[in-house]
Amino acid sequence: MNVSPTRRKVLIIEDEPSIRNVLFVLLAGQGCHSDVAYGGRQALAMLQKESFDAVLLDLRCSELQAEKVVSEIKEIRPNLVGRVLVITGEVTDPETLEIIERNCLPHVSQSRMMDELWTRLRSLLGFSHSPADSSS
Repeated sequence: MNVSPTRRKVLIIEDEPSIRNVLFVLLAGQGCHSDVAYGGRQALAMLQKESFDAVLLDLRCSELQAEKVVSEIKEIRPNLVGRVLVITGEVTDPETLEIIERNCLPHVSQSRMMDELWTRLRSLLGFSHSPADSSS
């Protein structure tokens, strides 16, 4: 199998089907491969077995506390520190803001996802341009 050197693998941790599908399509359109976890336990199990270049995390979709999911991601895959992008609907909630700030997590609100997702993710992955723009 011939894989482009810019092809990245992203873990999506999201339980809402409509948002999960949008993320999957957006990433595929940019040449990224995505795997999906429906909650924190499944995501952590996947991270134990596979390597990812970035994680898109909905802090509210897990049966585990958000802080635990974030700390476990860092413990299991230290290379993902700085490569976890939070997708959240409510950034005004003090608890959510505290988790984001304490862990220095970049975030995109669900309402701005279409506008901001690729720009934020491209920065996390170190792309200087969109992989879909490059000819392979």
